[in-house]
Amino acid sequence: MPLDTAAQMVRDEVHNVGMARFTAPDFHPGTIRHVVMFQFKPQTTQAERDEVTKRFVALAKLSHRPDGHAVVASIETGPQISGENADLGLEQGYLVTFRSEGDRNFYVGRPLVTDKRYYDPAHDAFKAFAGPYLERAVVFDFPVKAGSAP
Repeated sequence: MPLDTAAQMVRDEVHNVGMARFTAPDFHPGTIRHVVMFQFKPQTTQAERDEVTKRFVALAKLSHRPDGHAVVASIETGPQISGENADLGLEQGYLVTFRSEGDRNFYVGRPLVTDKRYYDPAHDAFKAFAGPYLERAVVFDFPVKAGSAP
């Protein structure tokens, strides 16, 4: 599949700055939201779905750098409940918050970051565990910009 513009820009950035800088905690500081949505395979049982979510939420505590510093600021989750009929079959959503793009990059790891020194083994193990239960995963990241109150 061809890379979209954002994916190509991120790949160029890791190539230009190197994996160590790309995953450093102070790389592009600021709040980053990492939205993840899953559609489970039809044969995935409710117990298996619950285990996927339990393990995903546990990454808030399990994801850390080799020096012990936490990578994830928070993880929130919930099932799809919109009545707009625009969910594309996605069933469970997760909102992961990071303090910098570097923390997000360390957490995401492969395929962008291939050197084990610069990615989170807990998240990598979660992806291997959850993959067989998923029909589709959608990921959308954005930096939080200041907004205005109504």
